[in-house]
Amino acid sequence: MKSSMPKFEIRQHIMTAIAYFLPIVVGSGMLLAFGNILGGSTIESFTDGFSFADTMSTMGGYGLGALPMIVATAISYSIADKPGIAPGLIVGFVAQGIQTGFLGGIIAGFIAGYLTAAIVAYIKVPQWMAGLMPTLVIPTFAALGAGLVMYYIVGGPINWLTNLVLNYLTGLDSSQKFMYGAIIGILASIDYGSALNKTVFAFVFALFSEGIYEPITVLIIVSMITPFGLTIAYFLGKLVKKNIFDAQDIETLKTAFPMGIVQITEGVFPIVLKSLPKHMLATGIGGAIAGGISMILGADSHIPASGMIAMFTATKPFAFLIATVVGSVIHAIVVLAILPRKDASTVEIFEEGPEEDIDWDSVKIS
Repeated sequence: MKSSMPKFEIRQHIMTAIAYFLPIVVGSGMLLAFGNILGGSTIESFTDGFSFADTMSTMGGYGLGALPMIVATAISYSIADKPGIAPGLIVGFVAQGIQTGFLGGIIAGFIAGYLTAAIVAYIKVPQWMAGLMPTLVIPTFAALGAGLVMYYIVGGPINWLTNLVLNYLTGLDSSQKFMYGAIIGILASIDYGSALNKTVFAFVFALFSEGIYEPITVLIIVSMITPFGLTIAYFLGKLVKKNIFDAQDIETLKTAFPMGIVQITEGVFPIVLKSLPKHMLATGIGGAIAGGISMILGADSHIPASGMIAMFTATKPFAFLIATVVGSVIHAIVVLAILPRKDASTVEIFEEGPEEDIDWDSVKIS
């Protein structure tokens, strides 16, 4: 249990929350996708009968519907450790109940977490009452205080802001949609699934939770651009007689490509780290084009992850496919143009400077 008041931070706690809820998003999304593909629907009554596909669709929907509570709990835990779990969960339910969605869950988590941390740090009780702090005092008063803040102070402004953003996005014209998609495409692709991608995910998932599916579809598509683009570049290089991969790179592609199909971008790291700035340039250009096309054509995955599987849940699957293919081909052309030739039979070795010997005579033990 943290006994001192933590300093105020935002990014660290959001990243911690994403690390916790991302597997839930992916697992729920996959269940929902497979259930929908097989013709499943939400089970309304357990006694009316249901199919196997219905169970998958329903479980996936439950998981995605619980994300405001999950993110609030994760953020509160990140701030206040174990004492923050109960208040975070309760106030997450408040955020869900007053329809502030995913954004409300994030704010609820911060309120619950820091209020819990303050109670732990500053509220002192007699020794005989110490045992009641973690099970009675902290969860009760932290949840009450944070809940009242959500109900009476921040709930209304969050709803107002959410509606403002939704109205703005639904009123974009084609050129604005392309630019918006291009920005998301660049930011979500150039760090290959790392911190920046996950930060963008938090934003576009908030829109997804409000029924705006196009921005998160951009993220799904551009997360596949690099593994697909590099694979296309390998075969396209054979046609134009320019190889940019060594033997190790070619072996990496054999795993990076199938990983990319299910939106796992990290498989490309052994390749892109050898010439990171050039690869980021190619990825950014491909991601911008794919994102802009996706937004203009209205690609709209109804699950927030799972790569190419998400295409089957979209109302415009061909828009999803076109954006993915065009962005990947553009990436392949750019990366072929800017990277130097390599011998496919060799392996590029990073040269490191010689390690300095430790002068043990200089080591002193006091």
